[in-house]
Amino acid sequence: MSIGLIALLDDVAGLAKVAAASLDDVAAQAGRAGIKAAGVVIDDAAVTPRYVVGFAAERELPIVGRIALGSLRNKLLFLLPAALALGAFAPWAITPLLMLGGAYLCYEGSEKVYEALFPHQAHAHEAKRDASAGDAQALEDQKVSSAIKTDFILSAEIMAITLAALPEGSIWMKTAVLAVVAVGITVAVYGGVALIVKADDAGVAMAANTSRSAFGSLVRGIGRALVKGMPGFLKILAVVGTAAMIWVGGGILVHGLESYGLPQIGHAIHAAAVGAAGVAGPLAGTVEWVVTAAGSGLVGLVVGAALIPVTSFILAPAWNSVARLRTKSA
Repeated sequence: MSIGLIALLDDVAGLAKVAAASLDDVAAQAGRAGIKAAGVVIDDAAVTPRYVVGFAAERELPIVGRIALGSLRNKLLFLLPAALALGAFAPWAITPLLMLGGAYLCYEGSEKVYEALFPHQAHAHEAKRDASAGDAQALEDQKVSSAIKTDFILSAEIMAITLAALPEGSIWMKTAVLAVVAVGITVAVYGGVALIVKADDAGVAMAANTSRSAFGSLVRGIGRALVKGMPGFLKILAVVGTAAMIWVGGGILVHGLESYGLPQIGHAIHAAAVGAAGVAGPLAGTVEWVVTAAGSGLVGLVVGAALIPVTSFILAPAWNSVARLRTKSA
């Protein structure tokens, strides 16, 4: 009896070691895949705060929370099983789907540029596109919905990069790694966004510190700097977020065209980046990245600009008609 119990405990210990090794493997693979997706993660973090700007302070965190939940739902309920299924049964469909998402990012970013350059025309375009917008709650819902749609595209890119970075293995290992990456990236991105959008409130609290010590003076100084600096920082971040949508979307389209035997645009961008890096000395890596992003952004801007009238005169009226029919039938 005792020998049987010892054998059972030995088997349990062996299983525990295997489980621990598997968990270590999942964590290691998730870490490597997450690093490869870091560029898109940074873009995601830059894009999101602009959806919160303009709302009352007490609505900022709830809005970030709603977007974060939508992002987690995107990754775990839709993108994770879709990535596994497409990778197993229809790998040919991944590229065109990513290109459709890239085109959407180009449109979203280009629309913001259009709004900044031609505010009156942009207002008319938004009126056609968002005919159902109404009170403050409807506006918030619309912003959250738009943010979740944009996050869906960026998340799809993150999950695709993660899946491509994984070595051959069981579907359960791939599922576990994708889930770890999905949760970890969502927490990191939206935790960072929450800190950014509430930094000014933290600054107000720090500036109200009444301590007479040197440390109290330092805290008050940092608080005042946060209060004065955050509005400008959020505006800069909104610009970076818009640019990120355009260059990420353009980059997806360029890579997609390369996979379909049309590498000319990608080769031209690469040649320009390498040429600029060759004369940049110690800044070669940074210059190469900037030129590559600028080239992808130019492609994204052209595609997005072409999609604005298509959306305004074809897609938006059709969508609004469907929405009105749904409202009447309800």
